[in-house]
Amino acid sequence: MQNNENKRVYVIGQTEIAARPLVPALYLVATPIGNLGDITLRALETLAGADHVACEDTRVTRVLLDRYGIRQRPTAYHEHNASEAGPRLIEALENGRSVALVSDAGTPLVSDPGFRLVGQAQERGIRVVPIPGASAVLAALTASGLPSDAFFFAGFLPVKDGQKRTRLEEVRAVPGTLIFFESPRRLADTLEAMADVLGARQAAIGRELTKAFEEIRTGTLSELAVHYAEADTPKGEIVICVAPPEERTETADDVDKLLLSLAKEMPASKAAAEAARMTGGQKPALYRRLLELREGSGD
Repeated sequence: MQNNENKRVYVIGQTEIAARPLVPALYLVATPIGNLGDITLRALETLAGADHVACEDTRVTRVLLDRYGIRQRPTAYHEHNASEAGPRLIEALENGRSVALVSDAGTPLVSDPGFRLVGQAQERGIRVVPIPGASAVLAALTASGLPSDAFFFAGFLPVKDGQKRTRLEEVRAVPGTLIFFESPRRLADTLEAMADVLGARQAAIGRELTKAFEEIRTGTLSELAVHYAEADTPKGEIVICVAPPEERTETADDVDKLLLSLAKEMPASKAAAEAARMTGGQKPALYRRLLELREGSGD
């Protein structure tokens, strides 16, 4: 008879359901970002049926497993032990075992070290199976009211202001909604930097998504920066969504005027680079055009 501790089951309400055997593979299991009811049935069966469950924090994952009567003993796999824990998981996979990988919340590999394990598995020809589910990125995007046909997830911005603004400059021209994670205590400063670098764009702040105190606040970046600078430091996880840049339709004459204006204040190469940043054009072509304009004017 099978020991109760080793029973591969999960519980929905008062019903105990046996998990079917899993094909040996690395399973990437999305878990709820707050509300434990957002787990999928396929995720529950995978967690119950896996030979090993690897997670960021065993205490966090234990809460989810206990909620659904899953008798697993999760092991830790996170940024600080990936070099030791990763090879052990790969060894188990190569020995025909099944491994379910979860993060503390949401989809594994989004702002966590799971991509290393996936890369190692793929290098060895081990099957990788995604088990989709909750995602803070998509939850915030769909509730933001901003365009969702194209978006760019930029994760966490650098902490230092200069590096943060440099990174914002790098994504400034991305033709889609920008999505960031941020710490509550840095939210006001980050919104101020975004307003300075990205301009008067619409944005949405998603806080404590799917939880009891869920909040979606919208406005311009400047308006949101002022609100959070004056309010108490918010609590919980933060997602920032920022609208795409407005389409620019400069004429050739507009670009020529911009090039000549910039060239009065800086060297030709730098002027071309700045014009490329402002218009989305290509620096080499703009540099050649500036030289042509200068030759034509006799400068």
